Amino acid sequence: MNTPTKLAGFALGLAVALGGAAGIGHAVGPIGDPAPAPMHHAATSGTARPGSAAGHGDHDTGEAGPTAATGTATEETPGGLMVSQHGYTLEPTARSLTAGTPQTLSFVVRGPDGKPVTGYTPTHEMDLHLIVVRRDLTDFQHLHPTRDAVGTWSIPLTLPTAGEYRMFTDFAPAGGQGLTLGADLSAAGNFTPQPLPAPAATVETDGYSVTLDGTLEAGRTSKLTLTVSRDGKPVTDLQPYLAAYGHLVALRSGDLAYLHVHPDGSPGDGRTAPGPGITFYATVPSAGDYRLFLDFKHGDTVHTAAFTAHAEAGSGRAEADGTGDGDHQH
Repeated sequence: MNTPTKLAGFALGLAVALGGAAGIGHAVGPIGDPAPAPMHHAATSGTARPGSAAGHGDHDTGEAGPTAATGTATEETPGGLMVSQHGYTLEPTARSLTAGTPQTLSFVVRGPDGKPVTGYTPTHEMDLHLIVVRRDLTDFQHLHPTRDAVGTWSIPLTLPTAGEYRMFTDFAPAGGQGLTLGADLSAAGNFTPQPLPAPAATVETDGYSVTLDGTLEAGRTSKLTLTVSRDGKPVTDLQPYLAAYGHLVALRSGDLAYLHVHPDGSPGDGRTAPGPGITFYATVPSAGDYRLFLDFKHGDTVHTAAFTAHAEAGSGRAEADGTGDGDHQH
């Protein structure tokens, strides 16, 4: 997958944006620190489907999400803050890599029995989605490693610059709930943490302009539409990528709490146009800055747009500003 690493601003093109002070490894709190509220599934239909605080959400999890009766969110730690959760543990083979050098990143996910997990429920065509991001949110890679027969995942990886990084594994074990586990990585060398880019409604990437329409409000479901154009003309022939016209990853600045959101509708459903707009419904757990990374495919190439978005304090009620298919945020 071709994922640009020079992302400097995309708005949770459909989910939420994580930002704030651009934190580096040691400037961020402990991995297991809970956040004040969960990043949860956005209820956009009459009955809310359960959704976990992390993961792709194409499977029922029975965990955190708005309740059908009240539309309020249950308390749960956002995804990606913990290396071990619900009996599953992420174990990278090595946590120190060399900047600018292609290497192989290998890891296992151990289950409650202590053995590497070999059975997964595919989510958006993949058994596992791997996200690698620098702690100051200046570099982002969305990857899909391969797994061997004994459960070890591997993928070629180049960390472009020195610094502190975090890896996220977004998956659903067979018969289990969706999870996102996180672990720190380091690339030795001199580096200067970069400030978080200021919020912007439009960003440029690979010759494309992507505009965010919508605002985030903590505790409420927000409708966000990302519109793609090129050379001043709307792009109306986006290509399906992993069963969707767009994928959004949001990271909260400071602790890098993780949220993966998918758009309303899907290719071939008879109602979803292939651009220029991609609509998402997202609920952010707290006020503050978020960094959003949108993946979309056009011209047989996957492009990534990065936004900084600020969420204002809200009423805490999870209400949708529209209708949808009830399976957007995880």
